[in-house]
Amino acid sequence: MGVEQSLSGRDLARSALAAARAKAQARGAEPGVRKRAKATDFTQNPRRRRWSGSGADPRDPQPLGRLVSRLSAERGWGARLADGQVFGQWARLVGEEVAEHAQPVSLKDGELTVQTSSTAWATQLRLLQGQLLTKIAAAVGNGVVKRMRIHGPTAPSWRKGARHVPGRGPRDTYG
Repeated sequence: MGVEQSLSGRDLARSALAAARAKAQARGAEPGVRKRAKATDFTQNPRRRRWSGSGADPRDPQPLGRLVSRLSAERGWGARLADGQVFGQWARLVGEEVAEHAQPVSLKDGELTVQTSSTAWATQLRLLQGQLLTKIAAAVGNGVVKRMRIHGPTAPSWRKGARHVPGRGPRDTYG
């Protein structure tokens, strides 16, 4: 043990090389020359082969997008993913200014329901409806959104409580 500690790295490498040469000579092999492969090594059963080779193979690494699109097609998720894109990319589809004042609420059977922050924005979106449908179809795909239903803010309800009395409510005292 004391002798190995005093050896330098160069001396250790020389002793390892000498040991490898001695081992190869004992086996009857020429040192530094590899054994040639037999023809039978390359003709094994292809189902047992563990490498993919140079050609395309289903075991090769695949881009994540390709795997997700194949999975969604197999499971029939295409329509739901397209619906989700409308909600996820709303600001990019309609523009930042419109997205500030209008939010998608639901998408059912090709009809997109949009809630706006004011009646003025509801009117503006009704005027821009054709352009918005064209933008959405270009980005997400044709047929995902066929119609738009645009709602403005709702008025306050005078109906409050479980024991509501029919009539005009608090307004009937004014006149």
